[in-house]
Amino acid sequence: MRKIISSMFLLAAASVHAAPPAGQNALAGAQMKVDVGGHKLNLYCTGKGSPTALFEADLGRAGWDWSAVLPAVAQRARACVYDRGGLGASDPILRAATVANASKDLNFLIKNAGLEAPFVLVGAGYGAMVSQHLALRSRNAGATVAATVVGLVLVQPMHEDALPVDRGAQLDTALARQPAYWRARASELDSLDTSANQLRTARKPFGELPVIEVRQAEPAAITAAITQLLDRLKP
Repeated sequence: MRKIISSMFLLAAASVHAAPPAGQNALAGAQMKVDVGGHKLNLYCTGKGSPTALFEADLGRAGWDWSAVLPAVAQRARACVYDRGGLGASDPILRAATVANASKDLNFLIKNAGLEAPFVLVGAGYGAMVSQHLALRSRNAGATVAATVVGLVLVQPMHEDALPVDRGAQLDTALARQPAYWRARASELDSLDTSANQLRTARKPFGELPVIEVRQAEPAAITAAITQLLDRLKP
């Protein structure tokens, strides 16, 4: 049976950014570029400790979305954010931006960057689908997956059986002029049905794997959920 710890934080939703927020440039530029098989993804890590918290942004968004959460988490554990293909400072996408392709890229990123297992995957919206897909692959004994996933934090998760009806891409004016960003976001939107089928096919009970769902995208609520899980997983 899936083990869910529900986080009902009645707080105002935090603003999210299609472009990096002012004064938070640590996540805005290229950091460590990691080859994932023909193209490179941008990775940024800070803090020390285990398990490693690995963040996955929402549809069409980059790692800088986590700038309000990362510092507090990094005080307790190693915390890493990255940009999917075509987003942030990562190279343009080479194939359809599906959940399966994103989880494969993430697996290569973990392996090639030498990130230290185990991992707590933190995904928002569409990113929660990517995180779950990798977690499900990691639980398949026959799969070649670098990630050892010991927990999931799902922030306002998109579900494969409840995709958004309105899929119009509302782009930041500056980013709308960037072809790589446009292609990546459009591909994620266009591939949603395929991504849903991929996750639906992979879906199995998470068993004893702890899963926390955060219903509001408020930094304080997200941080509290992550630290709750990290504390629970500490030896």
